[in-house]
Amino acid sequence: MKVYPSEKIRNVVIVGHQGTGKTSVAECMIYNTGSLSRLGKVDEGNSVSDYLPEEAKKKISISTTLLAFEHKDHKINLLDTPGFMDFYGEVKGSLRIADSLLMAVDAVSGAQVSTELIWEEADKRKTSRFVLINKMDRENADFDKALDSLKNVLSMDIVPVTIPIGAGESFSGVVDLIEMKAYAYENGKAKEIAIPDDMEDTVDSYREMLVEAAAAGDDEIMEKYLDTLELNDAEIIKGLKGGVKKGEVAPVFAGCAFANIGIDKVVDAICAYGPSPVEASEEVDPEAPFAALIFKTMTDPYVGKISLFKVMQGNFKAEGVVYNSTKEADEKISSSGTMLGKTQVALNEFKTGDIGMLAKMPHAGSGDTLCTKGHPVTLTGIDYPVATLTIAIAPKSKADEDKLGNALARLLEEDPTLKLEKSKETKQTLLTGLGEAHVDIVVDRLAKKFGVDVEKEEVRVPYRETIKGAARDIQGRHKKQSGGHGQFGDIIVDMEYNPDSDFEFTETIFGGSVPKNYIPAVEKGFREAMVEGILAGYPVTNIKVNLKDGSYHPVDSSEMAFKIAASLAFKKGCEVAKPILLEPIMNVEVLVPDQFMGDIMGDMNSRRGRILGMEKSGNLQSIKAQAPLSEMYSYAIDLRSMTQGRGSFTMEFNSYEELPQNLADKVVAAAKAAKEA
Repeated sequence: MKVYPSEKIRNVVIVGHQGTGKTSVAECMIYNTGSLSRLGKVDEGNSVSDYLPEEAKKKISISTTLLAFEHKDHKINLLDTPGFMDFYGEVKGSLRIADSLLMAVDAVSGAQVSTELIWEEADKRKTSRFVLINKMDRENADFDKALDSLKNVLSMDIVPVTIPIGAGESFSGVVDLIEMKAYAYENGKAKEIAIPDDMEDTVDSYREMLVEAAAAGDDEIMEKYLDTLELNDAEIIKGLKGGVKKGEVAPVFAGCAFANIGIDKVVDAICAYGPSPVEASEEVDPEAPFAALIFKTMTDPYVGKISLFKVMQGNFKAEGVVYNSTKEADEKISSSGTMLGKTQVALNEFKTGDIGMLAKMPHAGSGDTLCTKGHPVTLTGIDYPVATLTIAIAPKSKADEDKLGNALARLLEEDPTLKLEKSKETKQTLLTGLGEAHVDIVVDRLAKKFGVDVEKEEVRVPYRETIKGAARDIQGRHKKQSGGHGQFGDIIVDMEYNPDSDFEFTETIFGGSVPKNYIPAVEKGFREAMVEGILAGYPVTNIKVNLKDGSYHPVDSSEMAFKIAASLAFKKGCEVAKPILLEPIMNVEVLVPDQFMGDIMGDMNSRRGRILGMEKSGNLQSIKAQAPLSEMYSYAIDLRSMTQGRGSFTMEFNSYEELPQNLADKVVAAAKAAKEA
């Protein structure tokens, strides 16, 4: 592949709701432009884009794929993204560097949840947009109805450029409203035909709509249009380019990827009036010193780590060493190029705005900036969605345990939306993702890619224990005689609830009843004993202990003896001072459209949550609440169900509060049963 100048580069991300045929569209694009000799099929598991074993098996995209190909003296960097919102992090990473997006829409379903959410994200970024109403061969396919659904819920002027000839089984081709020509398709090849007589009125109506939209995209063209009410093909294309670049017009195309009908028109349009990188963003600067943004990291079993990047400033010759300003580390370049699915195409020079790959950079991660050490710069990273669904995983064998850490580290490198935590309280390994499908795929990949088998466990709540009352004059006495030196430690303490700190230790010893050198051992004994409470074995918190008296033996006393005495006093004191269980309470913020407010508030109350307030947040309502962590583990799934996928939430720890007695009894009973088992 040759080196292309910035004005001949098009960076396009293909997006849409799951099942709209994005990968099939991408497959048609690269096949039609001669980069493939055979058209792959998702249903047959042999598409170039969905090359991961999990993708071929499940017939869905789970990772962004770079498909670089050439068409009409342009280089198109096409990014095929997943449609499932569980993998929305892939979409966000691609939108960060794409200059335009192609929204795939089902001709039967029209605008769907993901259509709206991704469009809103593109609105924030002012990304140029194209739309393909795909699957026109389906039963009940309706181009006009799908188009109306888009106009009703999306911003911008949604304007058809091609319209379908027929629908369902009779769908056979498209009418190009710029050329005013009709095309029938056979095996993906277009053949010009006469515009059907029964379509003339429809064609004229849509053509007028298109010309008006094109005129609005350029001031000079608008003047001519007002004078003549007509524009030629070149003027329409120029006007559309202006409207697309400004984010005011979204050209719409009709097609069917399964039969490869109409997809060629989309690629032609991307080249003709899609923006180049320099036209699309002020952030892309050919005159500035070199800087590139890594937007995706993945692992190849043969090559190792692969970093996909976009040149945001200057030009880049991939050789020697680059500076990773995010990690403040040098990165040695071993190989570079571009990609067509999993196939790497060698290339070592990239102009401003181009996208490529670098292999085996040890420090590089998604969102990192590459630059020169002499001109360090840090680009804005990637705003990933927050993972909210947590599962616990455990290795099935000792061999799996040995390999688990390294395998998870590599998966976390590839997917920044994943979070991993080792719970100190429950000793569980907690994996947090964007949804059920997301975490299930991670578990599947651990087994298939890294040979690590894990099982999912129920997430245990990190409860704490404390005391509600006080215990006075509690004695802890440890005496053991077994020939020779014995063990002796004797203390008397007061214990009480202390809301101001996890643990406070004081001493009011008079007369040396406990020698000074043993007092630290007493404190340490209490601290160690607090790791496991007497009710259900959870850590104890918010306790104040005052050592007030005791006794010792000049020969048999030792630090260990006084530590044991402290442990005995701790258990006695807890029994007397009304021990209780505490549960973690979380601050929760839920963002939902207005129509779901009642359901969300009712559901939050059913989770023992407290609504703290509501306020407008853009087009959504923000509900702030506090709720027990134990009630929130499945909230990501439930919220998606309640809001048809339109709701989102974030959650952070606030405090511990007393667990209601009826629930505490169940926790204690379960802990005792587990201990006996």
